[in-house]
Amino acid sequence: MISCLLLAGCSAGPEQPQRAEAGSAALDEEPAAALPPAKTQDKTQSVGRDQDKSLLTAEASPFGGAPQARAAGQATPVPSAQPSPTVSPGKPAAATAQTQDKATARTPQPDKSKKPSLPVHRSHSQAQAGGLQRKLSLAELVRKYPDIFKVSGPSREKKIALTFDDGPDERFTPQVLDVLRENGVKATFFVLGSQASERPALVRRMVREGHVVGNHSYSHANLPKLTVDKFQSQIENTEAVLQQLTGYAPRLIRPPYGAINEEQVKWVSERHYLIVNWNVDSLDWKSLKADQVLSNILRQTKPGSIILQHSGGASTQDLSGTVQALGPLINKLKSSGYTFVTVPELLQVPKSR
Repeated sequence: MISCLLLAGCSAGPEQPQRAEAGSAALDEEPAAALPPAKTQDKTQSVGRDQDKSLLTAEASPFGGAPQARAAGQATPVPSAQPSPTVSPGKPAAATAQTQDKATARTPQPDKSKKPSLPVHRSHSQAQAGGLQRKLSLAELVRKYPDIFKVSGPSREKKIALTFDDGPDERFTPQVLDVLRENGVKATFFVLGSQASERPALVRRMVREGHVVGNHSYSHANLPKLTVDKFQSQIENTEAVLQQLTGYAPRLIRPPYGAINEEQVKWVSERHYLIVNWNVDSLDWKSLKADQVLSNILRQTKPGSIILQHSGGASTQDLSGTVQALGPLINKLKSSGYTFVTVPELLQVPKSR
């Protein structure tokens, strides 16, 4: 009787969530649609379940033979408490057969008439045909939309672009601008609309000193999580602020965290924007020391690189390492034969749309 209760209580566990921030491998199969979960058993049936796992392991299948695997989401048939009859000496075989028929009739059988509410897709193409679209990773979006989504420039020349995100702010943006001016280097600043509207003088200084300004959204939102309307507002509100301060509508967009989905990429393309991420990450947002920032950049830089740094951030972020590393970084890369250009110069595209 215990083994019957234990088998009845062993229903399939909950589905496990999936994970991803950058780069996901393509999935070859879609999961089968789940049937309604089995009813929760009474607490008294679960008593001693852990102690009797050996009974479950050795328990024969209710259909005879070795234990059988069940379909995902399908409740395990509960075997009858009636023991399998045996032929007793002197007992007619016909009576034994009748007893066996009755035992079989009392054993619940799987309901084969029930079907999953959704088809089971065995390939990505079948999933698409069934209307279940898989989201593309950033790497896949770059490959699918190479004319719209850039992470680097041509590698035929030793030209590279310094980029700075999340500004302007009063602490670090002026210091970054000072170092760039002292070294005669032009860079590209991807600014937040909220920050630009509060510190317009710094945006005007960027333009006056020959730097290019790009759109980094209004409030550093995680764009793929937004509705279409809110996504558009993040881009358009920032553009309105920057056009007033710079005199042009920036063509370059850098999504916060580098994150954007395919629907948003299509919207950007239709309006002649250009998405610019990076292939060299300084990791300076971790408040690293100058030598760490310098090492991270030098190790990854190659012809055509777009280098990510920050000129602003949260109040808890210390970008002193970025400022202190910038001068030595420029000198080392110049001595290695590199030329610093803005992103539009590197990609040979206009800065406005």
